[in-house]
Amino acid sequence: MTVHFIGAGPGAADLLTLRAVRLIESSQVCLYAGTYLDDAVLAHCPPGARRVDTQHLTLDEIIDAIVAADALGHDVARLCSGDPSVYSAVAEQGRRLDAAGIAWDVCPGVPAYAATAARVGRELTVPEVTQSVVLTRAQRDSTPMPAGEELANFARTGATLVLHLAIRHTRRLAHELAEHYGTDCPVVVGSQVSSPEELILRGTLADIADQVEDAGLRQAAVILVGPALAAHGFAESHLYSCSRERT
Repeated sequence: MTVHFIGAGPGAADLLTLRAVRLIESSQVCLYAGTYLDDAVLAHCPPGARRVDTQHLTLDEIIDAIVAADALGHDVARLCSGDPSVYSAVAEQGRRLDAAGIAWDVCPGVPAYAATAARVGRELTVPEVTQSVVLTRAQRDSTPMPAGEELANFARTGATLVLHLAIRHTRRLAHELAEHYGTDCPVVVGSQVSSPEELILRGTLADIADQVEDAGLRQAAVILVGPALAAHGFAESHLYSCSRERT
């Protein structure tokens, strides 16, 4: 028996990888967060598979469900929002599964921020504008941030910021970031991107909070901030320069 932590992407069934579909189809138990998944994703579960919505479960209850499946010799598809490498609690769950002697592996998925950037047709790293992307989160109502990872420290670099678990704090964060990026800095908010409930908001640090509040967004959204989101007239990449020496 194996637990498969599967990146389910931003929630749209057609953004699952082929490997993800194969693992879901072969697992007798599927654990998923019902807050963001397209029903078409769950349609890949085999007939008779047990489906467990984890959105109201504690970590202990999730592990209990996995241990129960293990006792029956069942494989488990543990669906994660976006990609399991970021804010998926794989570290905590994997540690407990190791202690219980239960095998597990990870299948990558499409991150929500990548799907959002694709939806608006923007590259997050633009030559001579910004060449770095910082993935971080809000610093309230959740696990404390490590020393040195204050949002202001990242903002001072001018990098493109990807803010997870932050949508309920948009106004405070926009005010804080405006000190470093300016109020006219472009912002994109993506919610349930590529699913039927998709919502894309485009604005600046001056007006994005009003848009988020008017839309009633409270969860399942990612915030992108940085000048790359509206860059124009930028330099050509050296990678494709005709003058670059070829070997």
